Amino acid sequence: MNPTRLFVGNLSYRTLENDLHDYFSQVGVVTSVNIMFDRVTGKSRGFAFVEYATPEEAARAVEQLHNREFQGRTLTVNIARPREERAPRSGGPRSERGERGGRGWR
Repeated sequence: MNPTRLFVGNLSYRTLENDLHDYFSQVGVVTSVNIMFDRVTGKSRGFAFVEYATPEEAARAVEQLHNREFQGRTLTVNIARPREERAPRSGGPRSERGERGGRGWR
């Protein structure tokens, strides 16, 4: 686990990386900001990762910014956990005509 990397959730879908950088810089030196986007739609997924220069700054950010309002939303801010390995997702069953699920168009 990286003690300088924060998970920031419940973001407005209009939040930009510069917005987060400026807001989180109030607490310490921000080294990176990465908003997560959907691969298909290209739209924000409503969460990001913010990384600080030191673990102390990251801990202070969690203490000061968790449950605070930002752009009309109450943020979730905590130390980021390592990504859990997941089994590959399948597309689900398909009928002969290509519809998903067992009850296709009739």
